[in-house]
Amino acid sequence: MSRALAAVLAAQFLSALADNALLFGALALLRAQHFPDWSAPLLQEFFVIGFIVLAPFVGGIADAYPKGRVMLIANAVKLFGALSMWAGVNPFLAYSLVGIGATTYSPAKYGILSEIVPPAQLVMANGLLEGSTIAAILAGAIAGGALADWDVNGALLCIALCYALAAAANLLIPRLPAAHPQRLAAGPMIKEFALSVGQLLRLPDARFSLAGTSLFWGTGATMRFLVIAWVPVALGIVNNKMPAYLNAVVAVGIVIGAGCAGRWVKLSNVNRVLPAGVLLGVAVMLLAITRDLYPAFAVMVTVGVCGGFFIVPLNALLQEKGHETIGAGHAIAVQNLLENMTMLLMIGLYTLALRAGFGVTTVALGFGLFLVVSMSILWRARLRQHPLG
Repeated sequence: MSRALAAVLAAQFLSALADNALLFGALALLRAQHFPDWSAPLLQEFFVIGFIVLAPFVGGIADAYPKGRVMLIANAVKLFGALSMWAGVNPFLAYSLVGIGATTYSPAKYGILSEIVPPAQLVMANGLLEGSTIAAILAGAIAGGALADWDVNGALLCIALCYALAAAANLLIPRLPAAHPQRLAAGPMIKEFALSVGQLLRLPDARFSLAGTSLFWGTGATMRFLVIAWVPVALGIVNNKMPAYLNAVVAVGIVIGAGCAGRWVKLSNVNRVLPAGVLLGVAVMLLAITRDLYPAFAVMVTVGVCGGFFIVPLNALLQEKGHETIGAGHAIAVQNLLENMTMLLMIGLYTLALRAGFGVTTVALGFGLFLVVSMSILWRARLRQHPLG
């Protein structure tokens, strides 16, 4: 555990804690301001717009400057977004500012790992980073739900403080040299990004990783809102805390799954993660027919275990291939584009299904079936190309 890695983990924990608490604070604010129920998933749509629009630029920025300083600026933007929401700015616009900060933050936080740890420890370092993230999701979801039930404005101020502390932690990261120093200009960056997308998609390992992580994060973003809508219908519980708790226990499962992946999965045998992807869809279908609280907690932990085991090695695989070719920052930016386009699509379809009058149980069953089919197709395609990988 080097000083650099410890600082990255601390900054990531605080920033991710604030990210996850802010969602529940923003949802409570929407209810307090009498927005319609179906508009809640639109928060995530506004959040991911920055990831899509800025994708050609943030990878180059992460590789052109010291990544610790990029993370610092990104957390400052998140802080401004949280304070804007507290000050009365339209919550969707304020949340989009936080999304812009997250867009800039992501390539730097993942890309810096390949600069501070050797390749042999990259999966383990990813496990630590994901563990820090998931611990933050756990704490952030619980704190966000509890604070939102207490006082919405007070919750937003506490969240802003977490972003400020994350920015302070970024100052402890040693100033590393830029991975790929370059002059930044919009036209060349867009062209370079397009070339990076093409270069990554031509690599079977990178293509596999991008497909898998996009499915995972599209699933995770949709599941969060699905659970929020499902709790009052299936369990009869109407508050901010219980959906937050159920989302939080997914974090416990992801920590377990990430730990198992760090122990049993290497880049040389990454195909071991594929069954977990299919089981993720099965678990979502089980949740749809669950009507009791404790089985629901068990199902959500299972969702987390499958997700953690699935995502950590795929992230490491992409970072390694990116580091070998176009730069880890560029690779993560491409990953963010595809993941957030998937989120935009999946959450959009979920919102349309709710507006069309489909019941949340029906939507959950259909969503789980979609995951099973999609992950099975990915599994079959991967085994055709790399039967032993």
